[in-house]
Amino acid sequence: MVGSRALAKGKLPLNDLAGGAGRMDVLIRALMSSILTSHGMRDDTEFTMILLGGPGPARRIKFVSNELKGIHAEERAVAGKIAAVIKHPIPPRGHWIERSPGIYDGGGDLDLTLDEWNCTIVNLNADSKPLYKGVIPNNFTIGEIGFILGDDKMLKCDRGIKRSLGARWLQGHSCISVIHFLIDEGVELQL
Repeated sequence: MVGSRALAKGKLPLNDLAGGAGRMDVLIRALMSSILTSHGMRDDTEFTMILLGGPGPARRIKFVSNELKGIHAEERAVAGKIAAVIKHPIPPRGHWIERSPGIYDGGGDLDLTLDEWNCTIVNLNADSKPLYKGVIPNNFTIGEIGFILGDDKMLKCDRGIKRSLGARWLQGHSCISVIHFLIDEGVELQL
């Protein structure tokens, strides 16, 4: 998920995640929708936030669900984990540093992230063909798939398969919940 104004470095204002932090609240809700279930953590899920806010280079923070410790559904606590990462200098492009279990810090932008992904890439956009088609057999496996989302600003990205969850724009964390539902229920995706 791309945060067009989310702080890439410095002191994260935990009392102003929606304003002074550059809509970090949007990214945190998307992260929680990605990796958390009602009573635990999803298996085999990675969430990468790309922080473009502030002067200087872009930063990426990757959360790996199978390795995470101490993450729960409380926005301010998750913001504290992010704050601990962005106080460090931004690592060089293409290098990842583990800052705590399951939380990796790296320099780079969306293009570098997509270059690193070895999977089908879907660029969610309300102006595209529908993502879902029908129900598939229970024994079907989808393989690795990555989704691109933006914050409250229009994301400019030409890469990936353009797909939509409907004609109305949804908040990013809602899109993630819908996608998890579709995949969990075995709904055929038009890739």
